[in-house]
Amino acid sequence: MATTAGVHPSHSLANVELFQACSEDERKRVAARCRWRKFQDGEIIIDRGADTHEVHFVVSGQVRVVDHGRSGREVSFETIDAGGIVGELAAIDGGERSASVVAEQPTVTAALDARTFVNVLADHPDVGLAMMRRLTRMVRAASGRIMELSTLGAHNRVHAELLRLARSKAGADAASARLYPIPVHAELAARVATTRETVARVMSDLTKKGLLQRDGNALVIPDLASLADLVTRVRDN
Repeated sequence: MATTAGVHPSHSLANVELFQACSEDERKRVAARCRWRKFQDGEIIIDRGADTHEVHFVVSGQVRVVDHGRSGREVSFETIDAGGIVGELAAIDGGERSASVVAEQPTVTAALDARTFVNVLADHPDVGLAMMRRLTRMVRAASGRIMELSTLGAHNRVHAELLRLARSKAGADAASARLYPIPVHAELAARVATTRETVARVMSDLTKKGLLQRDGNALVIPDLASLADLVTRVRDN
């Protein structure tokens, strides 16, 4: 169950991407307006359709943005690590929640009411610009996923998602990547609208080809260029 605590000296927004350009005094003023909350693994932070509008800055832990189709199948949109933000759309436009947000591990968030959040964006141009860049990334990512769902088969969507995860961890120019812990098959399936069985078959095939390696509880992609070539060849056909 989520718990709430007052502002503690250890409560800081210094690692939140949105406030990187702010001074420490400015971050402290925003932090003092936040409601600091703790969530356990699997606990719902934001519920889809709820009439709430605060934003949550992910101070520690990890959260996942999800929705469910009519059949009950889970669709995973994004995993957000510490330093990220969730709930910004409802805070900006006052609409209902378009997806749920669930804690993937013990997580601490700093929740800020919508009015204060919008005022911060207006009063601090650097924060507003960082927010616009965040929204731009979301639009680009959504466009890419729509294209993949429209043009790629299930196996190829798994390839593309593994490449996306690898680049997010290792960087766009890295030669190899290490994913720890190993991505859960069910979560990968939810991300690309397929089944766990399909994900298992694809990962087995990539392992046989040497494009994936298991190292304890980590998944190693030794040659990102080869995986990228595989994704590109399919997209270009």
